[in-house]
Amino acid sequence: MLDWDDLRTFLAIARAGTLSAAARTLGVRQSTMGRRLAALEAQAGARLLVRTPRGFTLTEAGEAARAEVERMEQAAFAAERAISGRDIRLEGVVRVTTVEGFAEALLMPVFAELSLRFPGIVIELIGDDRTLSLAAREADLAIRLARPRGQSILARKIGTVAFGLYASADYLARHGTPDFAADQGDGHRLILMRDETGSYPELDHMAALAPLARAALRADSRLAHRAAAEAGLGIACLAHHLAIGADLVRLAAPDPPGREIWLAQHEDTRTTPRIRVVAEAIATGLRDGAARLAG
Repeated sequence: MLDWDDLRTFLAIARAGTLSAAARTLGVRQSTMGRRLAALEAQAGARLLVRTPRGFTLTEAGEAARAEVERMEQAAFAAERAISGRDIRLEGVVRVTTVEGFAEALLMPVFAELSLRFPGIVIELIGDDRTLSLAAREADLAIRLARPRGQSILARKIGTVAFGLYASADYLARHGTPDFAADQGDGHRLILMRDETGSYPELDHMAALAPLARAALRADSRLAHRAAAEAGLGIACLAHHLAIGADLVRLAAPDPPGREIWLAQHEDTRTTPRIRVVAEAIATGLRDGAARLAG
């Protein structure tokens, strides 16, 4: 019988295209990936992947194998969710993925209180905007600024985050206070995201107010935007909860659109006690922080 670790290795390489990227996905050494792939192909008696200048590509046998291994993977995930859904212990790891800035500004007191009440629960925090699979248990709970979609995903709105335009006093002394209606941002600098796909309506709002402004910095980190604004690089559109306590001036300007905060999990884990208590604590914490979120 083929080894499941070898099959997972094959699937990771097929998806990532390189040994190094696949190794990072599985958390093992690159040399281990190569050995496992060689062992699988030797046992199967067929070449499944071929190395090209652009990375590994599937052979005909590999294409057929990938479909079967993906079915095995889904069955394994379903079994894991079924088992965890019947876990009645208030202990163990709960993986929480959240947008940057929420954990630092709002959730740490929630996690501290949870640790006092349930010392056996360990929060594994994944603090970025990557789309992680709840079905594959890459995360147990996801906090997002748009409603997560997908089969068997349970999502509930737990709050709203508001934004404003901010700059440092030093920046305003050098560039003047903008009057967006009159000058349309002429002579000003903006701090923006690298991604311009329309995923950030609050930044689109700022750019529309200041079409004559120039970009000063593009960064995919909200905390980097705050730091850049504090350093005087330009005007930033920040969630109010991130701007609180920063050395920044809130500008008089039409408010950017707010964003809904959603908490999502897979339906198979809705009755798992440790996941349920963490979800309720997060929802309560963000409701209690509504005034801070609103600025």
